[in-house]
Amino acid sequence: MTVMTTDAPRPRRWDAVVRITHWSIVAAVLVNALFTEEGSNTHVWVGYALAAILAARLIWGVIGPAEARFSAFPPSPRAAIAHIREIVTGEKRVHASHNPLGALMVYAIWACLLVIIATGIAMAGLPGAPRETRSTSSPAASAAGPRVEARETEEREEGEGEEGEEGPLGEIHELAANLLYVLIALHLAGVVFETRRSGREVVTAMLPSRR
Repeated sequence: MTVMTTDAPRPRRWDAVVRITHWSIVAAVLVNALFTEEGSNTHVWVGYALAAILAARLIWGVIGPAEARFSAFPPSPRAAIAHIREIVTGEKRVHASHNPLGALMVYAIWACLLVIIATGIAMAGLPGAPRETRSTSSPAASAAGPRVEARETEEREEGEGEEGEEGPLGEIHELAANLLYVLIALHLAGVVFETRRSGREVVTAMLPSRR
């Protein structure tokens, strides 16, 4: 027997800011994952855009409508466990915002994004700040000739790469990105499962044409 209980008087309907920031984040992650080279100017600037979009969504979580606010879907392991029990028993509860499992996933994805953004900015610098592209050589290298100068420049660039993309920050950046891909896969699986389980149009609730 299936039990239907309702937490909200109307189905979930995401506002324009939530939809725009959601799909903008998706686009930025896809572009940097598939179409840009790590460490390139394009990759860095897409990262800056991602930071601005995520900041807008987090601000909206404080000042936005009720369904979009953090208070509507607080991260609660206890509530998530209770939600799993509901799934097992066949109970279907309509939530005004994310269900408890979905809420944990949202916060996990945001946390990964924040780590990716923070480490990326730590390596690339803030927007507008000059990036490390030193071309000066020591007077001794210049006097010794172009070959020595070129070798010194190459060694310096290799050292900067080890401190940047291949250093601890780069490793954390890459680890967080890989974890993000796993969370995205789980998120998509959860959307498919929830759609089949509840019969609600979970995906279309996030589309621009949603009424």
